[in-house]
Amino acid sequence: MSASAAIRPRRSVLYMPGSNARAIEKARTLSADAVILDLEDAVAPDAKESAREQVVAAVTAGGFGRREVVIRVNGLDTPWGHDDLVAAASSGADAVLIPKVSDPETIGAVELALATARAPDALRVWAMIETPVAILHAEEIARAARHETARLACFVLGTNDIAKETRARFVPGRWTMLPWLTTVLAAARAHGLDVLDGVYNNLQDAEGFRAECEQGRDLGMDGKTLIHPNQIAVANEVFAPAAAEVEAARKIIAAFDLPENSGRGVISLDGRMVERMHADMAARTVALAEAIAAAG
Repeated sequence: MSASAAIRPRRSVLYMPGSNARAIEKARTLSADAVILDLEDAVAPDAKESAREQVVAAVTAGGFGRREVVIRVNGLDTPWGHDDLVAAASSGADAVLIPKVSDPETIGAVELALATARAPDALRVWAMIETPVAILHAEEIARAARHETARLACFVLGTNDIAKETRARFVPGRWTMLPWLTTVLAAARAHGLDVLDGVYNNLQDAEGFRAECEQGRDLGMDGKTLIHPNQIAVANEVFAPAAAEVEAARKIIAAFDLPENSGRGVISLDGRMVERMHADMAARTVALAEAIAAAG
């Protein structure tokens, strides 16, 4: 398998309310890398069951193209969570997103429920990290991705809930949250997980949204969760490697591929010291760019 085949771009991940048939239909046409069809926060209690039926029918019908399709279920501690998981298990979704994961036992319970429902092995689990307890247990939760039959693939930051639970304010630059964001990111990377940044609430502040995307990218996030289709283009742009970055990466790879450099750990390239680890980083950059190009 090529490096590009192992990487799935998750630059733009758009929440869509599962109770809104028109929104679900629109999701099939948008340029987002992934869509999250939401059965949790976006759906009123009296509409939970009908929304579940609608989402499962839409996912089963397909038509989402290359977009990754994720169903955000209700928590297992709610009256709807278990039935959501059972329904999602056979829907053909790429992943289920579990809200308010605060310990590894929750991941274990979800994976057991999916196995009992005979979910295909390819169905992944994404975990929302959105409470102080989850932040404190981030490494333990991420470690759940290590066991042989693990489905856990991605952390999704729920920054609105984090703000609510901690009473931290949203300020430009998010300095109030940076220690928590980086803690979750380090935990995820330690165990091979992707990380998606939280949503940006002010749809009128295009400059602020771009700045927060750039901050998330620079911190190491794989992409950003979105609340409106108008945010997709900027997220796709910011979280994709720039052309100059890809060109530089290819140059590093080519230099290490030269016969005279095959056994070297460090080389000089354009007056800079370049280590073998930079070639590994360059390979990922190129693979991501190729995966984005292949997705169209």
